[in-house]
Amino acid sequence: MARNRYEIKVSGPRNISTFLTKLKKTGTKVTSLTMSENAAYFITDKKGLKQARKYRRRYGLKLNLYSTVEDRGLEMLFSSYRFFILLAIPFICSFFIWSVKVESEMPEVSERIEKKLKKASIVPYRLLRSIPDEGEIRRDLMQDEPTLSWVHFKRSGTTLTVIPMLSPQSDSQPERKEEPADLVARTGGVITRFALTKGERVGRVYMTVKKGDTLAKGTLEQGENTVIVGADGAVFADYWVEYSFKIPKKIQYKVQGDERLDFTFHPPWKEKDLFNKSSWNIIETERIIEEKDAQLEIEKGMEKSVIIPLLKMKLLAELGPDAMVKEEKILHVTIDDDKVIGTILFLINDNIAIKRPIPQGD
Repeated sequence: MARNRYEIKVSGPRNISTFLTKLKKTGTKVTSLTMSENAAYFITDKKGLKQARKYRRRYGLKLNLYSTVEDRGLEMLFSSYRFFILLAIPFICSFFIWSVKVESEMPEVSERIEKKLKKASIVPYRLLRSIPDEGEIRRDLMQDEPTLSWVHFKRSGTTLTVIPMLSPQSDSQPERKEEPADLVARTGGVITRFALTKGERVGRVYMTVKKGDTLAKGTLEQGENTVIVGADGAVFADYWVEYSFKIPKKIQYKVQGDERLDFTFHPPWKEKDLFNKSSWNIIETERIIEEKDAQLEIEKGMEKSVIIPLLKMKLLAELGPDAMVKEEKILHVTIDDDKVIGTILFLINDNIAIKRPIPQGD
């Protein structure tokens, strides 16, 4: 057996040839004999090892046991074609689908999707690169299944899992039909423009109005008859807002930090984006920018550069998307040890029109 074969080195200034002749005469197995200056190398079995140890003392030689054939087993494996076949099998298998599953709480949906997948040839033992594009498959599935809001594809190893996501049931009530209404001012101001879709404007541009004044009528006069159509749209005006505030003197905020580059190794047989052919990269890079904490201490002279911009953002977020700040005036600002207190006057341009139902009797 291979485990009973030993590789031996015999060395000494003389008697090496006589030693080898003695082994041969005693029937000792000697193979792969190699001679060099003052040394000999050969392979023998367990019995030959015993004889070599016995006679080396007689001839004054030194014996070294280098290795056994068993120790060279891995070396022989790595140097053989079998090793490359063992590596090639899982690598080749990783390019095929071996299992296709559909995960859904509704069996009838799962059954229909499985039939669709078979029709699209998304079945086990198919080459991954030959599978249609993910968007195309998702589009076909959702086109025939109106109950689906999305279809998620997940690959784990050689298993492809299709997860259909159902649309939530709509519990919204039908919109209530609005009653005809006039447009009135929710606050006083100077009208800058009309943007009506229905109704008849009252007044003119640059006219000053007070809170509650009619801006657009929802009734039309046709001779002696009055037709109620309702008014709709927007009326923009300029008006002043007095904004009082109290903020910390030291403001904590986040700033962009340094950028770093991360590298990720993706072996071909691991989970990847199945359908995106352009993403089949062994090494993936990702740029990451981290945020870090910063602090700003408000000092005298920062009213226009810091305080007003902060208050503008807060005020516009409260007013809505159509509002804009045209002008600002600082009434007073006080800075003490831990807070900043003040009042700013802002000139706002915004839609001031709100609806007031038109009385129609019983």
